[in-house]
Amino acid sequence: MEENIFHLQYALDTFYFVICGALVFWMAAGFAMLEAGLVRSKNTTEILAKNVGLFAISCTMYLVCGYAIMYGGNIFVSGIQEVDVAATLGEFAERGDFTGDSIYSGASDFFFQVMFAATAMSIVSGAVAERMKLWPFLAFAAIMAGVIYPMEGAWTWNGDDVFGLFNLGELGFSDFAGSGIVHLAGASAALAGVLLLGARKGKYGPNGQINAITGANLPLATLGTFILWMGWFGFNGGSVLKLGDVGSANSVAMVFLNTNAAAAGGLATAMIVARLLFGKADLTMTLNGALAGLVAITAEPSTPTAFQALLIGSCGGALVIFAILGLDKLKIDDPVGAISVHGVVGIFGLLVVPLTNSDATFVGQIVGGLTIFVWVFGASLIIWSILKAVFGIRVSEEEEFEGSDIAECGMEAYPEFTNK
Repeated sequence: MEENIFHLQYALDTFYFVICGALVFWMAAGFAMLEAGLVRSKNTTEILAKNVGLFAISCTMYLVCGYAIMYGGNIFVSGIQEVDVAATLGEFAERGDFTGDSIYSGASDFFFQVMFAATAMSIVSGAVAERMKLWPFLAFAAIMAGVIYPMEGAWTWNGDDVFGLFNLGELGFSDFAGSGIVHLAGASAALAGVLLLGARKGKYGPNGQINAITGANLPLATLGTFILWMGWFGFNGGSVLKLGDVGSANSVAMVFLNTNAAAAGGLATAMIVARLLFGKADLTMTLNGALAGLVAITAEPSTPTAFQALLIGSCGGALVIFAILGLDKLKIDDPVGAISVHGVVGIFGLLVVPLTNSDATFVGQIVGGLTIFVWVFGASLIIWSILKAVFGIRVSEEEEFEGSDIAECGMEAYPEFTNK
């Protein structure tokens, strides 16, 4: 009887992991559509090439060495270990029920984790859009997914000491699904690239004026936001790591509820704040408000009440607007607002965790956030600098004016109508 129950839990938790991983995979489509909608039509094909390319390269490099760096094992051997069924069955028989640790296939764990590595890199593509060369970007994607992201993932989710100096878990660091580990990391890598790239031509005037450069396809950007919203249920829900008992099932349901509440709060608040600041309901700010709400709740979606999740998401939705405006004041050009959404709000998400999770401490959250930022930003700045010196990372002035589609891909996304 116990063996049958064991097989049922193993199958259920494995299936849940795989399905949530598939939902996170769908976020890649969301990033692609969002970014394709927010860039000018002359750069659409190239940004799509970056999104599909980075996804394949990230998955490959995480398989080759990233997963082993993050969770242990031999480098250049994936390190995926299947559960010892006989030993685990013996432990399970002592309980005779679904309670206890989750039990799932090692392959399902890798499948879920590799989607997070690709997501971290997807954040970078929008921030450097419209002026970064394709191939240096893809080269960076290989290093980001293969080394930079797995290193900070080992210090956080795997519990390793940071360079053998201190343990973030012992300091009270907690990041349930990756506001810092995934989103802040991606934004930190993006910031390093943006600082070396510089702004797009015409974005900032000589007298401090900020010129809006509108995207070509806002319906596509809206679709991308809804796809990301849907995929986030797998991103946060799968991070419960288990479904096969009453307590875990309740936690999964609460995570789904809170994820949706935070997104809704972020969107509604951003729309209201944009109306108050600009006199109009700015759609791009509104879409980023939804994403900011999602990032804000990702660090801890299981312990807040639904109303608390709504408030957390609402704060994220307001914060992202001021962050986008602030970066523009600093002449940090981010065409899609990725650094603000995933970086600034990612930090906010980490800092609010102790308000609802007593196991987390503000000191731990601050040290953890700083560790992620310093490592990812510093390592990325070095890699971007090497790529800039060896290959160059920015397209020429002429290519930027004509658009990256022709220069990098040899084709236009909208050949019958190109809006320069």
